[in-house]
Amino acid sequence: MGYLPQDYGLFPHLTVAANVAFAGRRERPDLLRRLGVDHLAPALPAQLSGGERQRVALARALAREPRVLLLDEPFGALDAVTRRQVRDELGDALGALRLPTLLVTHAFDDAAVLAERIGVLDRGEVVQLGSAEELLAEPKSVLVAALTGANILEGTAEPTCFGSIVRLSGGGELRSSISAQGGVQVAVYPWALELTDPQTSPLNDTVVSVHSDRGVLVVRLARLTVHVPSNGHAQIAEGSIVGLRAAPEDVRVLMESSARPESPTYRPATSG
Repeated sequence: MGYLPQDYGLFPHLTVAANVAFAGRRERPDLLRRLGVDHLAPALPAQLSGGERQRVALARALAREPRVLLLDEPFGALDAVTRRQVRDELGDALGALRLPTLLVTHAFDDAAVLAERIGVLDRGEVVQLGSAEELLAEPKSVLVAALTGANILEGTAEPTCFGSIVRLSGGGELRSSISAQGGVQVAVYPWALELTDPQTSPLNDTVVSVHSDRGVLVVRLARLTVHVPSNGHAQIAEGSIVGLRAAPEDVRVLMESSARPESPTYRPATSG
């Protein structure tokens, strides 16, 4: 097994070439070339960037000629800008290696970029296993929904002919295409919410902050977060009241009251 720890664990007194040779018991210039760090062979770890250190650590893990790789929070020590760059570089390297790899991370974005399958662990138990798209489309618990970026709200559901109406604990309501009754938690993703006129909206909330993130306006409200296109919403001000609505198929019921027998759809969630 090849192991890449969170802090990379490079020996500070050894050169790049010596770090890799230590694991493989011999010089491995081929690995340095494959990962694009052969020109750094005489350098010490302190002279490397975060991305370069990670590639050297990966070369050292591969020097043992493992049958599987274990990556333990490989981006935990990096800043946000370097994190994206290094993540992309690692994805390219793993794609070329085609070696079975287990990545441990708390960041869903990292898992979504690098992993073919994602297993969500809660207290040692796998609560859901699937692709990133499957976890986003059908989170099976509050933990999975929160991990993938959903807003979580509590309320009371009443069944209707189209699904249910969920009257939220803090006021307002949302319609869901899922039939439910009693105390529930619902998940709705920030990009599935639409800002509307608070005078006619089924759900109102107060704007706490607004900022732009790569072409998306991130509106943080008192109870949830909304993502909307940056254009056309320049007048949103902190402290103002906005209306919200979501399509029923985008409002997922995750938990009913304990009075209902457990099932995969309504299994009570536990916190991680």
